[in-house]
Amino acid sequence: MKKRLLTFAVLCIILAACNSEKKEKSTTKIYETKPSEPDISAIKRGEMLVTAVGCHDCHSPKKMTDMGPIPDPDRLLSGHPANDQLGEYDLNTAKSFILFSPGLTAAIGPWGTSFAANLTPDDTGIGSWTEAQFLTAIKHGKYKGMENSRALLPPMPWQTISHLPDSDLKAMFAYLKTIKPVQNIVPAPIPPKA
Repeated sequence: MKKRLLTFAVLCIILAACNSEKKEKSTTKIYETKPSEPDISAIKRGEMLVTAVGCHDCHSPKKMTDMGPIPDPDRLLSGHPANDQLGEYDLNTAKSFILFSPGLTAAIGPWGTSFAANLTPDDTGIGSWTEAQFLTAIKHGKYKGMENSRALLPPMPWQTISHLPDSDLKAMFAYLKTIKPVQNIVPAPIPPKA
């Protein structure tokens, strides 16, 4: 009987020691974990980056208000409207200055006339683009993200945006693929006039 009681007492001591060790480990674990960082999705980050780097400045057609032009919410990031005609301008001025259309979607300068691209996920925009094409367009300044295509024209600041890490560029692309598709065939660039 004494042996059983002694064996039982030893088992109780061992169990108590094991339980206190588990409690100590679980308590220690609570204090060892770092606070979790906020869960920011790639799409939300992409939206923030597209806004912060100023994509709307040139790629979103504008509505005129008392406070000046603002992005047209129905045509966000759809590029220069296909049906917008450019006004007359002085050729000599265009050789020395950069002129913008009232909606800021067309720019005229020594390179000729460039039109902001459609960045929406419509087939007339980036709808059929791959992530790799987007990275090529931004990192290497290539039209439609194709290595053998022409260079992106001013005022597109791809040289600056190309310094963003790939993860940010991929987040921008992910966001652009979620916005409202807008069918809009942007005009081809116009070479400089003599």
